[in-house]
Amino acid sequence: MFKSLSTKQAPEAIGPYSQAVETGDLLFISGQIPLDPETMEFVSDNVKEQTEQVMKNIGAILQEAGLSYKHIVKANIFMDSMDDFAVVNEVYASFLSEPYPARAAIQAAKLPKGAKVEIEAIAVRK
Repeated sequence: MFKSLSTKQAPEAIGPYSQAVETGDLLFISGQIPLDPETMEFVSDNVKEQTEQVMKNIGAILQEAGLSYKHIVKANIFMDSMDDFAVVNEVYASFLSEPYPARAAIQAAKLPKGAKVEIEAIAVRK
């Protein structure tokens, strides 16, 4: 069985999904895009600022679950252009510490609402 988790500190789901789902010691965080949770609008068109907001949204969900970035064990990063990889990677790394989570970075043809970046994560209670 699993439990749906949500917080007002991260954007509300824009479809039929949960911000995160917890089962046992695992927390599955749905893909986060750079929406400001108060306005439900993008924080910027700039990929660096979008990535920062995505990571803040993930952090808010982790906090609601009583976890932190150090509990992330796997992340998937989706970008609309691999040309942004270095910038996204730099921002992503600034929120984490070693040992870093396993990760994939993928260029997607199109992301929800025209976002430049989307990140989903799996965290585990240690």
